[in-house]
Amino acid sequence: MKKEGEKLNIETISEALILEALQLEVSDIHITPYEKHATISFRMDHYLYDQKKITLPLYERLLSHFKFQASMDIGERRKPQNGSMKLLLKKQTVHLRLSTLPTIYTNESLVIRLLPNQSVFPLKYLSLFPSTTTKLLTWMKHSHGLILFTGPTGCGKTTTLYSLIDASKKMLKRNIITLEDPVERRSDVVLQVQVNEKAGITYSTGLKAILRHDPDVIMVGEIRDEETARIAIRAALTGHLVISTLHSKNTKGAIYRLLEFGVPFHELEQTLIAVSAQRLVEIKCPYCEQTCSPYCRKYRKHRLASVYELLYGKELKEVFKEVKGSASSPKFHTISDCIHKGIVYGYLHPFEIQKWGETVG
Repeated sequence: MKKEGEKLNIETISEALILEALQLEVSDIHITPYEKHATISFRMDHYLYDQKKITLPLYERLLSHFKFQASMDIGERRKPQNGSMKLLLKKQTVHLRLSTLPTIYTNESLVIRLLPNQSVFPLKYLSLFPSTTTKLLTWMKHSHGLILFTGPTGCGKTTTLYSLIDASKKMLKRNIITLEDPVERRSDVVLQVQVNEKAGITYSTGLKAILRHDPDVIMVGEIRDEETARIAIRAALTGHLVISTLHSKNTKGAIYRLLEFGVPFHELEQTLIAVSAQRLVEIKCPYCEQTCSPYCRKYRKHRLASVYELLYGKELKEVFKEVKGSASSPKFHTISDCIHKGIVYGYLHPFEIQKWGETVG
C-alpha cells in the first residue's frame, strides 16, 4: 500500500490486506498508529512481523471502514471496542474478529483476528506425543464431570477442544452444544451458540439456557467469572460432561483459580475429572534440521505441535489432598518434562525451554 494508494477504493485496499494475510496463513493483523505513520504487522505462529508503513489518512479510512463493517461505533475513539464481520474473498468466506484500543495518538490501534474456516485439526498433528492424544480422547468418554484446558492465549486450546469434541461426536453419538465468545471455528457436527451481551446472552445466561436443551456435552469457551464457574459445576453435577478453558499457569493453578471463584471444595472434588495445561512448540524441520522460517511453504503447515501437562486419576486425588493440607505435592509429568523429552528425542530446540520460562530439573 503505497502513498498514492489512498486514492484507491478503500474496500479494495482492505480486501487486499485480508487476502495477503490469508495467503501467508496469518493469525492476526496488527495496525498500530504512531505520530507520523501507522505500521501493519502480521502475526505468524508465535512471532509478529512488520510488513509495511501506511500514512495516517489512509489508516483513518481503513479503520473507519473496518469498524463500520463490524458494526462498531465509528465515532467512538476513547473506549475499547470489539466487533466481528465476514468477507467473501475468491469464493471463500472469511470470518474476522476485530478489537480497537485507544492510544496516546488520535487514532486507535486495530487488531484483526482471522478465524480459520476448517472446523477440525487432524488429531495426528495435535500433540507432539501421540500417547497424549490417546489419553485426551479417553477423557471424553466420561458421561459427566468437568474437564479443564489451561494455557496462555494462542497456545492451541480451542484447536484441542474442537478436535476432541469432533472425535467424541463421531465415537459416542452425543448431543454437543458450545457456548463461545466468539465462535472461532464453524462446525457441522455440533450446535454452536455465540455470546451476545447486547441481546442478553452472556456466559451465565447462555449456559442456563443450554441446560434446558438436552445436551450430553457442553463446551464453554471460557470460565471467566464466579457465576459461570458455579453454573459449569452445577451442570457437571447434574449429569453433563462440561469442558472449558481457564487461564492459569499450570494444572494445579486451575484448581486454585476455581476455588478463588468461590466453588465449594467438595463440589470440585466431585466434578473435576482432569486438567490439561498446554504450550505450542516449534518442531525441527526435517528438511533443514532447524525450526522453519514462517515463510517456508514446504513444512510450515505442520511445524507446530502442542505439549501437554495432564493431571487426572491418582495424581489429581493427591493434589486435592495437597490443597486440603493433608499431603505433600505429588510428582507428575509437567510441561517442562515434556519439552525436555522433545529436546532429548531431537524434535525440539533447547530454546523452547527459555521461550516458555520453564525450568528443567
